[in-house]
Amino acid sequence: MPVKIIGEIRDVEIVAIGKSIREINRLNKIYGKARWRKMKGFAKLILENGKKIDAEIHWYEAHGFGKMEYKIKRILK
Repeated sequence: MPVKIIGEIRDVEIVAIGKSIREINRLNKIYGKARWRKMKGFAKLILENGKKIDAEIHWYEAHGFGKMEYKIKRILK
């Protein structure tokens, strides 16, 4: 589902760092070795059909790579 993030991501938290991330080997293989972090936060999104929603999103990030692989985890009501 292609989405666009509107504004800033708020209430950002670290979920896991380094070897605590289940996907660490895949991330290192695809993007390169780095100190990967799995993050979560809340943002307003625009869905492909134009509908605006608030959602909890998760992503991976590392210094020099930025935010990668956004996932919508939960739509807030």
